[in-house]
Amino acid sequence: MNMEYQTREYPLFSACGLNCGLCPRYHTDGRSKCPGCAGECFSDKHPPCGVLSCCQRKGVEYCFMCDEYPCGKYKDADLYDSFITHKNQFHDFEKAKRRGVDVYKAELNRKLRALGQLLENYDDGRRKSFFCLAVNLLDLPNIEIVMEQLSGETNTESPLKSKAMTAVRLFEELSLKRGVSLRLRKKQS
Repeated sequence: MNMEYQTREYPLFSACGLNCGLCPRYHTDGRSKCPGCAGECFSDKHPPCGVLSCCQRKGVEYCFMCDEYPCGKYKDADLYDSFITHKNQFHDFEKAKRRGVDVYKAELNRKLRALGQLLENYDDGRRKSFFCLAVNLLDLPNIEIVMEQLSGETNTESPLKSKAMTAVRLFEELSLKRGVSLRLRKKQS
């Protein structure tokens, strides 16, 4: 039985602190496409979510707005990833809390535009997850550095595979300098 959730106005930043708009499943066409946290038809795509149910029951948009945050639902939440990285979950919540949710959403929207450009112009059919992860884990100024470098190192006439390889190289070089691993952390069985 699916739980029905109240549709959230901004499903791209989840109640639990994940950047749903930067998830590969959000950018997928077809049956596995995710609408984001309590986005349209969310209940048709997801099993019940205890965090979302709790937030909606308590009348808070994000967990960090609750007096009990962080509660037991967050035990080891940032140790492993699923389709999307959980690594910056608490850090992103802290930014939203400190600077304001609207400021955080504006930054996330800029990241979404960069990701859209990457998927449209540099994805050779094999880079969606990589680009989603890179844009999620790197801060906006670093993403903008790579985007500027890409416009200088590639042109519209370059083969897509070449443009994709250049984008991956630039993100990997920058992430190495910043000490950011661009790999999902899978839970060992």
